[in-house]
Amino acid sequence: MQYIKTLLKKLMDAPGLSGFETPVADLIRHEWEDTCDEVTVSKVGSLHGLKKGAQPVGHKARSVLIAAHMDAIGMMVTELHGSFLRFTDVGGIDPRILPGTPVTVHCSGHGEVIQRPGVIASPHPRAMAPTNGSIPMNELLVDLGMVEAELKSQVQIGDLISFNTHPMEHGSDVISGHSADNRASVTALSTFLRNNKNRQFGWDVLAVATSQEETNFAGAYTSSRSASPDLAIVIDVTFAKGPGSNDWKTYASGKGITLGLGPNIHTGFMRKVKSIAEEIEIPISVEPMPKHSGTDAYAVQVANAGIPTIVIGIPLKYMHTPVEMVNITDIKRTAKLLEGICSELDDKFLKKIAWDHEENDGTAED
Repeated sequence: MQYIKTLLKKLMDAPGLSGFETPVADLIRHEWEDTCDEVTVSKVGSLHGLKKGAQPVGHKARSVLIAAHMDAIGMMVTELHGSFLRFTDVGGIDPRILPGTPVTVHCSGHGEVIQRPGVIASPHPRAMAPTNGSIPMNELLVDLGMVEAELKSQVQIGDLISFNTHPMEHGSDVISGHSADNRASVTALSTFLRNNKNRQFGWDVLAVATSQEETNFAGAYTSSRSASPDLAIVIDVTFAKGPGSNDWKTYASGKGITLGLGPNIHTGFMRKVKSIAEEIEIPISVEPMPKHSGTDAYAVQVANAGIPTIVIGIPLKYMHTPVEMVNITDIKRTAKLLEGICSELDDKFLKKIAWDHEENDGTAED
């Protein structure tokens, strides 16, 4: 548990907005180089960690891709407005939570990136048009506490803005802060690799920390196409129960993880994984995904000729805010489930996960 806490807080604190993941990728690479046989970086910045499996005699070598996106939401400077900055979002942010939020502006005006602390401010209500809801993002400003001339010398259009809230522990099992989406899943994947450092599974395991999930799925599209795995597992966060969020679309944090079910999911693979979870006593909820799963699975599933794909969800409170909250036990459960799945991978596994309308006659293993 301490390893999970330490790594999660380190990853949550690291910059790595969608399309600019290098700082967090470097931290993940440091972890994976000790647990994988090979670690490489794709042309769009995704990190690949290969754990080689046992080479079968008389059977085709198989592989499973396990993906968790490492990019985070944030903001980007769009205008220098006197001694303030205007900005837009990168990856989608709930504007209700922005006023008063501490941020870091990654200033590039001097040719090197220098991090400067700031705060998101809004004009006084008497200077704004009446509003019945949240203040529109285009009305908000970032204040670095600089005079106009100093600001112009340090900040350029396009500079990144990240949240400047640091991880907090709540009791023994809960951590909150920005970027738990989806550093929680990267932590689960890294924990699985660490726990099985000296173990060889029947198939190759390709761990992927994907780039750009929050904006365009570029990492998932390219990594799944180049790797061409036989199966894929996508790990992401899902909506946890919280204030005003207690219907069938949410799941209790700390009470277990989810398995997606819908058109973005291979039903045979999902049901096999559900049975594995039950055997190793991991509490599972089936998460209805009647349309787009909203995860990297959207891209992975249709790569090449199609890849049987499942989605594992870790419940997360307050998604896309600076205070996302996750339970460490659910991360530990996810790592354990990955181990359970990979332990079952043998030359007959694909025969066991045929589509509902198929006969288990081996036709799934072409």
